[in-house]
Amino acid sequence: MTFSADGLEEAACAATGLDDFGSTYYREGLERIVDALNTEADLNDMGRVIQHATISNALIQRLKVEDTYARHPEIDDQVVGGPVFVIGLPRTGTTALSQLVAADPQFRSLRMWESQAPTPPPESASQHDDPRIAQAEAGLKMLDEMFPKMKTLYNSEATAPTECQDLMGMSFRTFHFDGAVRAPRYLAWLMHCDMRETYTYHRRVLKLLQWRCPPNLWHLKTPVHMFALDALVEAYPNARFLWSHRDPAMVLGSVCSLIHYVRSWSSDRNDAVELGAEQVDSWAEAVRRAMDFRDRVGEGRFADVSFAALRTDPVGVLRASYESLGLTFTDASRQSVERWAHGHQPGSRGAHEYSLSDYGLTSEGVRERFADYLASYDATA
Repeated sequence: MTFSADGLEEAACAATGLDDFGSTYYREGLERIVDALNTEADLNDMGRVIQHATISNALIQRLKVEDTYARHPEIDDQVVGGPVFVIGLPRTGTTALSQLVAADPQFRSLRMWESQAPTPPPESASQHDDPRIAQAEAGLKMLDEMFPKMKTLYNSEATAPTECQDLMGMSFRTFHFDGAVRAPRYLAWLMHCDMRETYTYHRRVLKLLQWRCPPNLWHLKTPVHMFALDALVEAYPNARFLWSHRDPAMVLGSVCSLIHYVRSWSSDRNDAVELGAEQVDSWAEAVRRAMDFRDRVGEGRFADVSFAALRTDPVGVLRASYESLGLTFTDASRQSVERWAHGHQPGSRGAHEYSLSDYGLTSEGVRERFADYLASYDATA
């Protein structure tokens, strides 16, 4: 199977009976990831199926979003509140922190089932028994059966908050693709491309999701926002950030282990050492950009969360973070967050074993690359 941007678009149009993808901004990213799949990714048969499905769904969802707006232009009048974004290096507790915030009823979070299929717009009355929930659960069950190690590496639930990579994927400018396949030329382009419309489209989808299913104060999460905070804040002028911190030497081995495993689904190529160097380079640059942004905009938008403190006192950490950001930690917030914390103890999903040396890395070498970061924040293990 050779991938074709035109062919993928035509198939998406045929599947939906729609033909309006909106702005053509997405097309360059589509062409670049298609080129990577054809020339760099060394896909196996399963990989071709997985990546075809991923790209096809992004195109199909984009068509459906545009069709919904064409029929209901009033959606564009919606105002997205906040959002509060959870950022930080991957594997620093961003998922647990995100789920803590999502437990707070004052926030609207992006749930997995609606991230994968945002149309038709969810409704408040049916949001807890929407048929897309069962579809997402079936997909997760199949994933567990095919790739059982995954449940020890990453916690995914159909109704739990998820990273907003699917929303960025509709513009084909997301590190999600690099996390799934080897795509060095795509990654090099992505590191320096214009991300502004990626975030305005991201906002376009949030408006649709909250239209009939409030509240409109959003909480969102993905580490990759650190690469483009200026573009994000242009789309979301009131954005605030919970930044989780952990020793990068404790993080990068876990990052590489996760990506190495996910990439193995789509390719038989073993690129462990190459992957290690790539991930250190990428995340060192992400942290550098985020620190530079913070220096320019000031401390008011940020609250810091140490990984160690999050594990020992999650409710206290969240209360302090809210105070730092000017948010209200109500009694309802506290009760809901405590319930979630009590039901999700650290380590309950099994051990994740990995070694930096498997990826050609050392603790000393990683810490050297992140020296400025380590000097600035509490990044205890």
